[in-house]
Amino acid sequence: MKQQNNKASSVKTDETFFAEILESNITNWQAQSWKWDAIPEFGSLVIATSDNRTLFGIIYDITTGPIDPIRQPVAYQKTQEELLQEQPQIFEFLTTSFSCLSIGYQENNQFFYNLPPQPPKMHTFVGNATTEQYATCFSHEHFLHLIFNTTEQINREELLLAIIRHQLQHNVLTKKRLNKFIESFFMLNRNNYLQTKMFLPRLQKLLESTAGWQELA
Repeated sequence: MKQQNNKASSVKTDETFFAEILESNITNWQAQSWKWDAIPEFGSLVIATSDNRTLFGIIYDITTGPIDPIRQPVAYQKTQEELLQEQPQIFEFLTTSFSCLSIGYQENNQFFYNLPPQPPKMHTFVGNATTEQYATCFSHEHFLHLIFNTTEQINREELLLAIIRHQLQHNVLTKKRLNKFIESFFMLNRNNYLQTKMFLPRLQKLLESTAGWQELA
């Protein structure tokens, strides 16, 4: 399944890279931030370009902890600012890693809502998606199929709400896209009426708490 996108050729390539892939397969990939405090946001869209193919992933899990399991952090009863002043070396043993769910890829100026033919290569840089890439990736609701069909342990409802929030932040969500999203959610989740019934009020509350949502075209 592929989606033609006339704006593909104008997509910016100045993503801010902040991590690199240390483990990957075609369904998901794990990356490590170059700095422990470069912590991405849950549900945000990131990209990784490998072999002239740009993979799009949604962050569904984030962990910050020690690099060496022997050097476990301890509670000092001090603020981070105080610790940076008095014991900055303890932060050298921390790392942040995150997991991404593959929801499509772009190749030859076309966007495909499919799993990629190959996983991204090891040590491929990972960057935050641009607003143009958000618009391209979420121009169709087909991305939901990969989220619903994944075998990964994810909090699906929380992830979907976070995806909507990020689209609102990037100002790429329209009423038409929102209605298509809800329609597809109903179809994919038709066997769980109670879950759907509980999800929609949370979605409505998210929209109402976001400035400017009423002006969605």
